Amino acid sequence: MTRLSTQVNEHEPAPPAIEFRHVSHSFADKKVLDDISFTVVKGEIKIILSGSGGGKSTMLKLILGLLKPDAGQIFVAGEEITKLDETEMQRMRDSVGMVFQEGALFDSLSVYDNVAYRPHEQAMSEEEIEREVRLLLRFVNLEQEMGKLPNELSGGMQKRVSIARALVGDPQLVLFDEPTAALDPPTARTICELIIKLRDLEDVTSVLVTHEMDVVKYVTTAYAVVSEDGEVMIKTEGDELCLTNTSILMLRGGHVIFNGTGAELAKTEDAYIQRFIRGTELKTDDEANYARL
Repeated sequence: MTRLSTQVNEHEPAPPAIEFRHVSHSFADKKVLDDISFTVVKGEIKIILSGSGGGKSTMLKLILGLLKPDAGQIFVAGEEITKLDETEMQRMRDSVGMVFQEGALFDSLSVYDNVAYRPHEQAMSEEEIEREVRLLLRFVNLEQEMGKLPNELSGGMQKRVSIARALVGDPQLVLFDEPTAALDPPTARTICELIIKLRDLEDVTSVLVTHEMDVVKYVTTAYAVVSEDGEVMIKTEGDELCLTNTSILMLRGGHVIFNGTGAELAKTEDAYIQRFIRGTELKTDDEANYARL
């Protein structure tokens, strides 16, 4: 994929890819997000963690404008989207890639036609469409499967098709909703490697919603490099590496309880966070106890 160069005033810093300013949102009488503020810089992976029903997916819907916050402001690439009408909001959505948890592929369309769906809607020439589709399927290593239907693919392959489709139009921001859910560890790692390549090779900003700590550890410690012969390799240095272009935001009870690097998360003394990391997340009955920790 080729990035188009843009002229930027070197005296004016680029705006954050995403910014939440004092955002709150409720469903009925339950406040899911309460005065949330954070930023995601260009080229960063922001991992959002929380327990079930903790507001992770709500954040993605707010970024896409599928929900409006009860209070606060949301900015995407410096533009406040909370005041946009539906037509303006659709323009913004067209510039954002979205990978849904369930894949959301069209069952009756081939792999090729799933990825080509939006370019066809935009009336691109067939030559342009084929060039882009092949490039994207090559990126996710599925060019040889383009004639197959989704039900002929494994779950991991279907997720990779979803990623290819999300990258149509060269988006600078891609949202991932539990992209490794229900996948076996090797396949989950393949999906993580694609997200890492987008960060390190394409300077794409990603928001990754997950509850899987194996995913968090891999994405925060692995990086992509290109060898002298052009081969892309994923390298990891484990706990010895602290990536500055990957960070974690953790939610609890509608509030941000952590915002920092993977190394900082591992060192935190917060009892709930440590139990979450170990996979022994507090149950509802522990809520009152947690408030006193």
